[in-house]
Amino acid sequence: MADPGASGRGSAHADTDGVRDRLGARTIVLVGMMGCGKSSVGRLLAARLKLPFVDADTEIELAANLTIQEIFARHGEPYFRAGEHRVIARLLGQGPQVLATGGGAFMNPETRKLIAESGISVWLKADFETLFERVSRRANRPLLQTPDPAGVLKRLMALRDPVYAQADVAVDSRNVPHEQVVSDVVSALDAHMRKNDDE
Repeated sequence: MADPGASGRGSAHADTDGVRDRLGARTIVLVGMMGCGKSSVGRLLAARLKLPFVDADTEIELAANLTIQEIFARHGEPYFRAGEHRVIARLLGQGPQVLATGGGAFMNPETRKLIAESGISVWLKADFETLFERVSRRANRPLLQTPDPAGVLKRLMALRDPVYAQADVAVDSRNVPHEQVVSDVVSALDAHMRKNDDE
């Protein structure tokens, strides 16, 4: 369950060395809605922790030799989700690293189980206005290719947010410099790991 106290404002001087050391072979897995900043925050987080960064969607496209949009168009969402699960399962065996997942990945119970076993999940939580403003900048979101993208996004958030809340920690992804969100993530991970060490 996401730590409700982990979404506060973090310190830029959080213990990055301690987080990296206690991570062991695990992967830091970023989850959340499209537009919450998983890729951009993930790259900066990986750089700060001196870990590799991997984007699951990029790896899926490489494995299929198709773009995400093409996979959806040609084969449908169930086919994409099955491939997504296989790719994430493979990537989780390559830790320690920072892994950004697609918005629907954490909805798969088997994928969540794998993440719980091999990683620490971080929900980048953002409100509707922030998400819609961000996703409206790009036309490559297959689930939003609809006459009512705002309505679809609201329905997806209502469906997915309770599942994202099962992540180990939650951090507010808001319209501040990404480095601030990265600091919040490091602080949240540090607090989560210290708490687990004490139990």
